[in-house]
Amino acid sequence: MGGDFGPRCIIPAVAHSLRLLPELDVILVGSPEPLQQLCSEYPLPADRVRFVYTSEIILADDSPASVLRSKRDASMRVAIEQVRDGLADGCLSAGNTGALMVLARSILGTLDGIQRPAIMAALPVSAKGCYLLDMGANVDCSAKQLFEFAVMGSEAVTELTGMQKPRIGLLNIGSETHKGSRQVREVSEMLRGCSDLNYIGHIEGDGLFQDQADVVVCDGFVGNVVLKASEGLAGYLQNEIRRALHSNLLLRLIAPVLRSVLRPVRERHDPGRYNGASLLGLRGVVVKSHGGANQQAFEAAIAQAMLASQARLPERIARRLALCRSDAS
Repeated sequence: MGGDFGPRCIIPAVAHSLRLLPELDVILVGSPEPLQQLCSEYPLPADRVRFVYTSEIILADDSPASVLRSKRDASMRVAIEQVRDGLADGCLSAGNTGALMVLARSILGTLDGIQRPAIMAALPVSAKGCYLLDMGANVDCSAKQLFEFAVMGSEAVTELTGMQKPRIGLLNIGSETHKGSRQVREVSEMLRGCSDLNYIGHIEGDGLFQDQADVVVCDGFVGNVVLKASEGLAGYLQNEIRRALHSNLLLRLIAPVLRSVLRPVRERHDPGRYNGASLLGLRGVVVKSHGGANQQAFEAAIAQAMLASQARLPERIARRLALCRSDAS
């Protein structure tokens, strides 16, 4: 029920995903009226779809603290409970991010030894993703938490992309080892001491878009600023290109040719292709779709949630954490 478009986007995305992904089954959790109406427009296979109807919705402006105390029959809460009760392998939501994190942590709990879950999302770089975490769940982070983020991110990227030994970088104000906050310098030493991780050292902000690392670790304040600034810059450049193409008659005449030439670049860097932020460190798979995702972007999030569920990602992360803690000590 969440996101800018709600079921009007999600139902057709589910219908198309079920055709593309034969191993996928779906539980749709939400208000009966819009689900029933849209499912009459987009028929779904009865043997692969189950409905769980709820009477409440968590709104975009609901505070995370309030949803813990109220709205016991909200679609987001009930969807997470499906994972807790073993009725679903993973949960995907486009709703309120803060509420999703708080509910998931409360209902599912965290893996042993994990102090705080982290949000990991991909930035489109060089026709592939550069995975950044944390993206906003934790504003202040200790060195131990940043170390856990690096381990969780490395394992998640390996399972979600098939990439072996992804390069891990620490986002910093300089590449030199003596630069950065105390936490960054401390976690850098911890990562260097873990032979199981492919740690490459510090990278600066421009390195995110120069394919210098596959997993980039930072606190949630910095990560969220980077994400929003990147999205804003992408939108700004698209508007500038459109404005330039309409600025004079000659450019308007050749605009179709230029759009054709630029289309592969635009498609490679379309954030929708990488939609689906994983909430790592929980005892279950939870994926957050961007609230403004269109149908194609939501389909990408569905595929990501299915991959994480098939890989039993929380269990793999728990084993990797135990190995890295033993190595680091």
